[in-house]
Amino acid sequence: MCLIAIAWNIHPRFPLALIANRDESHARPAAAAEADPEAPDVYGGRDLVGGGSWLQVSTRGRLAAVTNVRDGLAAEAAPRSRGWLVRDFARGDTPAGQYVEALQPLAHDYGRFNLLVWDGDALAFASNHPPMHAPVAPGVHAMSNGAFDAAWPKSGHATRALTAWLESLPDSADPANDPDLIEPLFAALADTATAPDTSLPDTGIGLELERVLSPPFVLGETYGTRSSSVVLVERGRIVFAERRFGPNARALGGSVAALTRTT
Repeated sequence: MCLIAIAWNIHPRFPLALIANRDESHARPAAAAEADPEAPDVYGGRDLVGGGSWLQVSTRGRLAAVTNVRDGLAAEAAPRSRGWLVRDFARGDTPAGQYVEALQPLAHDYGRFNLLVWDGDALAFASNHPPMHAPVAPGVHAMSNGAFDAAWPKSGHATRALTAWLESLPDSADPANDPDLIEPLFAALADTATAPDTSLPDTGIGLELERVLSPPFVLGETYGTRSSSVVLVERGRIVFAERRFGPNARALGGSVAALTRTT
């Protein structure tokens, strides 16, 4: 994932609500969001090259999401795919805080990452660039390719959209049975407006590329946004909606799943 906004413990109905875009090479094979063939309680997309995932949930009340951390143009050389952090947490049963703490001695083995993990009770963050881990306080947060809650234009756009949606949602609304209800969230994720130069971060890739990567939705023939996701966690259910894209935002389909929580 390259853009995540998450609302944590601020809404009476959805203790956790997440919207996200995954940016990746369009040539890299991936599976659409579905039940994991090897772990039926786990649901989400799968990277068919590295074997991990960028976003997965478990009906046992778990969620994990990862982004890369941008630091210059040099290619990364890491023995482990960061997607396995998502896969391992979603399949496991280690509490979120313990997971990110135990990860620290091995964190340098993975490609540069920002990681969010939720265990049904707690939400935690970890990174290896720079190395750190911490619980996430209640509120609306954003995670992209820099520091957690960094004030990047796309991050602010996503958090504002998620906040406005939660505040305006009628009590009786059911996003699983009425997908139009989450259309404003997908519309926010689909924004392709380039941020002003004065608001761009400096991640060592040059101004021209910073502009290209500044919108919430990245357009490109060979690299860009591959999927947009909305995850809404309720007390007894997890709604997971996904839309998939090819080069230059060509629509490739989508899905909405209502998963019954077992814990």
